[in-house]
Amino acid sequence: MGIFSRKNRRGEDAVGAVVRRCAAAYSGKPDWVSPDDGIFTVNFARTVCAETARLALLGTRISVSGNSARAVWLQRQLDAFAPVWRRAVELMCAYGTVILKPSGDSVDVMTPDRFTVLDSDGGRVTAAVFRDVRRGVGGELFERLEYHRFVGGVYVVSNRCVRGGRDVPLDASPWAGLSREVRFTGVSRPLFAVLRTPSANNLDPSSPLGLPIIADALSELCDLDVAVSRASREVRDSKRTVLIDSDRLMLPGRLKRGGGGVGGGAPLPDFVRAVFGTGAGEVYHEINPTLNTADRLLGIDAILYGIGVKCGFSSGYFVRGGKSGVMTATEVEANDRRTVEHIRDIRVCIESAVRELVYALGAFADVSGAAPSGSFELTLDFGDITYNRDEDRRRWYEYVRDGRVSFEYFLQRFEGESREGAAEIAGGARLV
Repeated sequence: MGIFSRKNRRGEDAVGAVVRRCAAAYSGKPDWVSPDDGIFTVNFARTVCAETARLALLGTRISVSGNSARAVWLQRQLDAFAPVWRRAVELMCAYGTVILKPSGDSVDVMTPDRFTVLDSDGGRVTAAVFRDVRRGVGGELFERLEYHRFVGGVYVVSNRCVRGGRDVPLDASPWAGLSREVRFTGVSRPLFAVLRTPSANNLDPSSPLGLPIIADALSELCDLDVAVSRASREVRDSKRTVLIDSDRLMLPGRLKRGGGGVGGGAPLPDFVRAVFGTGAGEVYHEINPTLNTADRLLGIDAILYGIGVKCGFSSGYFVRGGKSGVMTATEVEANDRRTVEHIRDIRVCIESAVRELVYALGAFADVSGAAPSGSFELTLDFGDITYNRDEDRRRWYEYVRDGRVSFEYFLQRFEGESREGAAEIAGGARLV
């Protein structure tokens, strides 16, 4: 296979093993699930990754300004990819690293099972092979290997197609018409964007790949599934049961068998069970299992506490009843300082990936002629995760009272009024 070998670089085996376990936990198939032992999963790994992505992209706007055709084209590409950003960040949290690769009119989100890093420099990926699998007309599987690397200062992208372990021409594959090799001159960076978690890779410090944010919490995630499974089993087994001697269920010569009723009458209540007694004395025994709900919930809260802290969140973020009442933005930021800083770190990684993606899109536009070169300015505006609308409303109303903004602008921003409606209301207020 040569340069297209799927073998990982030295030192990445340990990273790959952890990534595979985290990916399995994220997909709802952790290795600790045991139907025989009654252990299922609540898939809290996905909850953590999804919540991280939600906070990181809360109120985020990515815009390209400028009067050039290149600016308009780049904005159109980013707008098309906008619905995918949250999924990409969530996958980054689950896999540690994803690569955003321009592909024609779209951007592919590549997880580690779909790429192999072949070279890196200073912690940055400089060469990689990307894999794509499709079925042909006859149902056979084709695999395309796309190799990115620098050769003598020129950036080269090569395509190779394999079927059944043998090379096949691209024209005889689902990628017919695709160039076997494309060269880019004047390129100083790889034409793909690496989106990785901000924390260091303690399993292989030399690896350019990041670790999933749930990597350190796998044991706690296992404990959570065990605790919830045991609690759920206890609830299911807590059904009230009444044991009654079968002799007490008979009328002379008549016992309804099968239905459990008395004398051919209605069936017994679901919680009643007939048992065979000796005929001596009464047989009536009621079983009311005691639930250890309070103790189990305390244990689950302790596990959730550990998961939250290990995944970068403030203590008590995921704990049941950990947040209560209405808090101001200042109070939220003070209580969730660790969460806020964690999200800021992830946003730095997102911004770096966005700039790399825009650079790659521009290079492909140069080669394909999709949009001529032109000046533009990229702006990323991340929303405030501690935003409180009531506080914002009061602050802006103070601006109105101080004469720094108009009342019409306030009505449009916070009351949803149109420009005409806001002017009419503001005019009425001035007349009063």
